[in-house]
Amino acid sequence: MKRIHYSTIDGQSTGFYLLFGILAAVVAMGLGAAYFMEHHGHHVTGMDNQVIWGTPHVFAVFLIVAASGALNVASIASVFGRSMYKPLARLSALLAMALLIGGLIVLVLDLGRPDRLIVAMTYYNFKSIFAWNIILYVGFLVIVAIYLWMMFENRMNRFTKPAGLTAFIWRLILTTGTGSIFGFLVAREAYDAAIMAPMFIIMSFAYGLAIFILVVMAAYGWTGRPLGDGVLRRLKNLLGVFVSAVLYFVLVYHLTNLYATEHHGIERFILLDGGRYTTTFWLGQIVIGGLIPLALFYSPATGKSRSMIALGSLLVIIGGLAQMFVTIIGGQAYPIDLIPGKEVTSSFFDGTVAQYAPSLPEVLLGLGGVGIALIATLLAVKVLPFLPDSLADKTVDPHLEREAAATETADSATA
Repeated sequence: MKRIHYSTIDGQSTGFYLLFGILAAVVAMGLGAAYFMEHHGHHVTGMDNQVIWGTPHVFAVFLIVAASGALNVASIASVFGRSMYKPLARLSALLAMALLIGGLIVLVLDLGRPDRLIVAMTYYNFKSIFAWNIILYVGFLVIVAIYLWMMFENRMNRFTKPAGLTAFIWRLILTTGTGSIFGFLVAREAYDAAIMAPMFIIMSFAYGLAIFILVVMAAYGWTGRPLGDGVLRRLKNLLGVFVSAVLYFVLVYHLTNLYATEHHGIERFILLDGGRYTTTFWLGQIVIGGLIPLALFYSPATGKSRSMIALGSLLVIIGGLAQMFVTIIGGQAYPIDLIPGKEVTSSFFDGTVAQYAPSLPEVLLGLGGVGIALIATLLAVKVLPFLPDSLADKTVDPHLEREAAATETADSATA
């Protein structure tokens, strides 16, 4: 691999200021929505005493999970020694930090009383997975910041591998903690499963890499920097593996639940009788977020098209949000089985499916978190040299150029 040169983006074009203005407007709308909900109370949202984690939590958990996965590219370079991914490591770490910050801001602003976070930061209940996650999130930011310093400072480059290994282990623990929030909630039939932790880990790989691919394609397309087909093909194929793994874990999760009689009710609700949740599961999560991207990535007609790779990555993100919607909100909408084997009804909606519809302030707050993550990334690449001047195949890894030539020869022979 040739020596990689990094530089900042110019950031003086009309397109840059237009993008910055759009993202700033999205952030402003998100903050305005948070103020509106704080001022009027959460009764203006679709949430109630049955569905207490609404659409903002869907965005927040998605961003937090994706943050761990966005670091995967840097981990492959530092921990597993794959030279092709090394030029992308800086951007990978930056995006991981930005996504986590965006998700945490949404989470804090959705609490109703953000000032109560001070209590969570000063008084710890170490029997609570929520308390552990605060430590994991803050620790992740600190470790990745140190990891970035090792990559930027030439004198510290020799410590990049141990720093990367520490970040790799920490992010696995972090995503395990996030998945365990749901796995430990035994009162909810949709959550009570040990497979939640590893499933969230593989979900993070898919969602984080999908966002990373789109950011790389946008950054290099808009700045006119070379981006090799071989680099993009490797990333696309890796994403396809992760998407396949997510579908496998989802299959195992539901088959396991179907094996246990006590979970037949929630499985029927999600898979057959759940209305919008069933539609979101099959159409949004499975078809849009899984099967279509795999077809786009591996079909000979679309697998080499950059626009189709971008479309497939976008569909993975949409499918991820759908999966979070079904998991978080669908799991709450199904009534709690207070007395197993008995039907429970009351004036407090016991035994009935919760009626939840996302409100505009909730959606805007969630989008505001996405805007914060993207605007932080945009400003960072303008100020500091996160982006290599070139990601051409011959610059990143000569093997990629030979692979591309061999692939073209094979395609010509087939034709």
